[in-house]
Amino acid sequence: MQDKLIEYAKVIVSIGVNIQKGQTLVVSCPIECADFGRMIAEEAYNAGAREVVMRWGDDLLTRMRFLKADNSVFDEIANWLKTFVYEYADKKAALVNIAASDPEYLKGVDPDRLKRNAIATGKELKEFQNRMTRNEFPWCVVSVPTKAWASKVFPGVSQEQAMEKLWDAILTAVRVDGTGKAVENWKQHVERLHKRVGIMDGHNFAKLIFKNSLGTDLTVEIPEKHKWVGVGDKASTGVTFLANMPSEEIFTLPKKDGVNGVICSSIPLALDGTLVKDIRFTVKDGKIIEATASEGLEVLQKKLDVDEGARHFGEVALVPHSSPISNMGILFYNTLFDENASCHFAFGKAYPAFVDTDSISDEELKKRGANDSFVHVDFMIGTKDMKITGITRDGKEVPVFINGDFAF
Repeated sequence: MQDKLIEYAKVIVSIGVNIQKGQTLVVSCPIECADFGRMIAEEAYNAGAREVVMRWGDDLLTRMRFLKADNSVFDEIANWLKTFVYEYADKKAALVNIAASDPEYLKGVDPDRLKRNAIATGKELKEFQNRMTRNEFPWCVVSVPTKAWASKVFPGVSQEQAMEKLWDAILTAVRVDGTGKAVENWKQHVERLHKRVGIMDGHNFAKLIFKNSLGTDLTVEIPEKHKWVGVGDKASTGVTFLANMPSEEIFTLPKKDGVNGVICSSIPLALDGTLVKDIRFTVKDGKIIEATASEGLEVLQKKLDVDEGARHFGEVALVPHSSPISNMGILFYNTLFDENASCHFAFGKAYPAFVDTDSISDEELKKRGANDSFVHVDFMIGTKDMKITGITRDGKEVPVFINGDFAF
């Protein structure tokens, strides 16, 4: 296992953010995951990093803050945090975010505090988010187990067994199998996804129509000059990187006012430390006009009310129901994994997936139909009977998904 962990850390450094000699690496890491955070740091230094800066996080302190801090603190963010974020962005530092939390660590927190905190953070860090989505610097989101998370995913076994099971699942998902070939495994995977990207780009779809037995019946307009994106991005410096590990999706952006119908979630969403179940959105002219859920509705509603763009969509992603993560049959309660087991959408900010993104302004992005928001929340809709039909710009119908999997 130790050898696998070291290999995982190497893959994050060499393929995930593709650290360059003399480059700074910033790692956001839960304190419970400190041992693995240090592994990443060591591998980065071994690869020639100038410096590794750790930004520690703690679910328990975060929960304590939302429950007990003065009410005024949720309408502002500290100056030191703004300085930290923008200073390292200016240096084109590589960013690794270890996303590992108890899926319900904020359960019971006042949803209004979460909403106000999201608004304050969104306003102050908007430029940073824009720079990140335009890939000015390499970034990678990864994960490792925590005790509370593992026990949620694998109830009924000891905490130690749950941790072992979750480690095995994560390492399988990120293609670390103990053979020392993880880097080569990822290169082959990137090539496979890029072939699918090429097929979707070749069709130049004007619309996608989603249907399944859960009740999803949605028509999605795709902007002109859009492109599909698979794992393997390129930063403004020319360095390639992987934004997410694992990653099984290819995605693009929907037209802000061009989504109509009903869309239903297929698995629970871990949102702001609360599980939201059985989401159902009614959408008209791109806007979510009605939202229901069997659990967590208040938290979902507050997120949808963060700003005007939160009720519109920013991403449509295709993942075959037979993806390796889906085949594990595990509900991870962590979007990084669950979104790679299922077709999904995101409400909120769009990734600017256009053929000429690097040369167009934010204003031009909006004119083309790209949604803007302080939030970006992925939720899963894929099922084994998902049917997706593409409509080309000359009106031709093309099967994209049949029975939950790509038709090509």
